[in-house]
Amino acid sequence: METGFDNDAYVRLQAERIRDRIGQFGGRLYLEFGGKLIDDYHASRVLPGFEPDAKLQMLTTLRDQLEVVIAINAQDIEKSKVRGDLGITYDEDALRLADFFRSQQVPVAGVVLTRYAGQPAADAFRRRLATLGIPCALHLTIEGYPHDIDRIVSDEGFGKNEYLPCSKPLVVVTAPGPGSGKLATCLSQLYHEHRRGVSAGYAKYETFPVWDLPLTHPVNVAYEAATADLGDSNIIDPFHLEAYGKTCTNYNRDVEVFPVVRALMERIAGESPYMSPTDMGVNMVGSAITDDGACREASCREIVRRYFQAACHVKRTGDGQDAQARLELLMKQAGVDADLLPARSAALLKAETTGAPAGALELPDGTVVTGRTSDLLGAASSTLLNACKAVTGVDPDTPVIAEDALEPICRLKTRFLHGHNPRLHSDETLIALSQSSATDEVAAAVLEGLASLKGCDAFFSVILSEADESVYRKLGINVCCEPRYEGLGYYHR
Repeated sequence: METGFDNDAYVRLQAERIRDRIGQFGGRLYLEFGGKLIDDYHASRVLPGFEPDAKLQMLTTLRDQLEVVIAINAQDIEKSKVRGDLGITYDEDALRLADFFRSQQVPVAGVVLTRYAGQPAADAFRRRLATLGIPCALHLTIEGYPHDIDRIVSDEGFGKNEYLPCSKPLVVVTAPGPGSGKLATCLSQLYHEHRRGVSAGYAKYETFPVWDLPLTHPVNVAYEAATADLGDSNIIDPFHLEAYGKTCTNYNRDVEVFPVVRALMERIAGESPYMSPTDMGVNMVGSAITDDGACREASCREIVRRYFQAACHVKRTGDGQDAQARLELLMKQAGVDADLLPARSAALLKAETTGAPAGALELPDGTVVTGRTSDLLGAASSTLLNACKAVTGVDPDTPVIAEDALEPICRLKTRFLHGHNPRLHSDETLIALSQSSATDEVAAAVLEGLASLKGCDAFFSVILSEADESVYRKLGINVCCEPRYEGLGYYHR
C-alpha cells in the first residue's frame, strides 16, 4: 500500500492546534478524547502512514502541560461490560489505561465514576482505586440530562458531583469505551472550575469523521462502515454552514447534541466560544494527508473488510442484518463491491479446484499467493507459510518444516488432547517453523518473512477458527472470510 499520510507532520500540527486552543481559554482546557487513544489500527488502515500510536506521540510532546482523567460509567462496571477487542472488563481497562499513561510519564489525575447511583460493583471498584492510591470522583445521574439546563447547571445538577482536582493546563478526558460519560465529565469539571474562579474551556478531539474532507470521501465513508452497527452517520454540519457559509463534515450525534452543549457552556461560562460542533473540534488529520488517492484506495478496502466482518457476524450469531445491509449501501456509495480484494477471487478459485477450504494473501508487491488444506496443515497455516516463502524468495516447494516434526504434534492433538482435527493451526505451525529455524537456515529466513506481511490482506473461503484469526491479527494481517463454515454442523469453534 502506498503511503498517503505524513505522521510526523500530523503530530506537529495537532500539538500546535491544541496549544492554540489552550491559549484561547487562558487557563485550563478539558479535551474530550474520542476514539482510541492508543492502538488506533482503523486509522492506520485508512490513512497509510498513520502510526497506531500517533495520538500518543502527539500527546507526549505536550507532556509538561498534560494530565489525564479516565471516565467510566458505573452502570458498565455493574454489568461487567467487556471491551470486545481486548476481552477485558471496562474497570480493568481503566486500570490498564492508568498503567499505560504512567509508563509514558503522563500523570493521571484520577478516575471519574459517571452515572453513579450506589451500584455495589462501582463501590467495590472505588475501594480498589483507593487502595491503589488513585483519586476517584463520583458523578451522579442527573434527572433531565442533557435537556433540563436549569437543573443541570445548578447545585442540584453538576453541583452535586464531586470535583476531581486538576492542576495542568491540558486535561485529556478519555474512557475505556463509548457511553462512558466523557462529555458530561468535561462539563461538570468546567462548572466546578468556574465556581472556583478558574478560567477553563472545553474542546473535542475526534479522528473521524475528518471535518475538512467531503462527506462522501472514502475516508469518511470508512468511518461510517466502522460504526455501522451503531446506526449513526456522517452529515453536513448545518450550524457551521449557517455561521460561516462553509461545508464541513461532522457526526450526527455531535450535531444533534450541539444546541444543548452550547446552552450548557453559556450557562456555565456566560457565553459559548463555539458557533458549531465543528468549531469545538481540534482535528488536524486532513492537513497531514499527502496522497489522496492512496487514502481513498485504502479506505475502500477497509469498507469491504467491514462488510465481510459484518457478514461473518451474522453467520455466527444470527444477528446484525441491519448493519450488513448498511454496509452494502456504503460499498455502493464508495463505488466498490465484495470482489475489490484480489485475495478473495484467488481463495475461492483455490477452494473450488481443491475441493477444500483455501486461503490467499496479497503480498506487499501485489502478488497473490494461495494456500490449501492438507492432511497436516489447515488453509490458514499453509497460506501463511507460502506467503513467508514468497516474500523471502524461497521456492514454494522447498520443505522448511520436516514432516516428522509435524506428525508428533498432530498425534498429540488427537490422541492426548482429544481433538477431532489433526491439522495444525497457524500458531502451532509457527512454533514448528521456529523449532526448525534453530538448525535450518532456510527455515530461519522464512520465519523472518513474517515481518513483511504486516498490513497485507488475506482472504479465506470459510470462517477461520478463533486461534487462526488471532494469530493473523497479532501479525498485523487484515483477515476477511467468506461467510460460511467448513462443515455443516450446528456448533462451530
